[in-house]
Amino acid sequence: MKIITYIRVSTARQGASGLGLEAQTAAIKRFTEQRNAHVVAEYREVESGTKSERPELIKALEHAKLTGSTLVVAKLDRLSRDPAFLLTLQQSEAKFIAADMPDANELTIGIMALIAKQERQAISDRTKAALQAAKARGIKLGNPNGVAAIKVNNSHLLGAKKAGVAVASKADAYAKSLAPTISDIQAAGYHSLTGIASQLEQRQVKTANGGYNWYARTVKRVLDRLNTMQTNDTPK
Repeated sequence: MKIITYIRVSTARQGASGLGLEAQTAAIKRFTEQRNAHVVAEYREVESGTKSERPELIKALEHAKLTGSTLVVAKLDRLSRDPAFLLTLQQSEAKFIAADMPDANELTIGIMALIAKQERQAISDRTKAALQAAKARGIKLGNPNGVAAIKVNNSHLLGAKKAGVAVASKADAYAKSLAPTISDIQAAGYHSLTGIASQLEQRQVKTANGGYNWYARTVKRVLDRLNTMQTNDTPK
């Protein structure tokens, strides 16, 4: 069994959260030994405190799909209140297991995501009600023009994203999925086509055809496609 491990690190609350580095590492180690699993790679997410982005989770999920591995997290129960995490996990096509809830499946995640979404909606509703009450008392809130501009901008970005997905080819999607892995390889000091190909093989990343044999020319095609997409995305 091949696994990709995902650990979340919070320097501010690491000791009290129950999700400290040592606790997570120990939980995953026990799971690995019990399942006689082979760890292909480990990803660590440093929590920002306020932002909901999970870049390392995205990389871990993509790596798991590319290598046919299973994503393993240490504790799913403490992550059940994180809508961003649950939504990303639910929408991915990667296999996953939680060391503390090994029987959890897509249905479990779906239910958790729904509950988290409802809780977030309840908080939003209470906030709106409080703002409306304040407005009724004559208190001016925020910048209406700024809010309108944000809504228009978000609508524009959503439309652009949908249009991009509609016209993206299978090859483009595959190249984009490889981008984080190739970026990590280059950051590790491997910049030649041959070096990148060798590292992709060592990481057991599948080619577009489903094999594991990488060549310099294969890497070049992927990089050329990524460069083309980047050029097309650059405003004229």
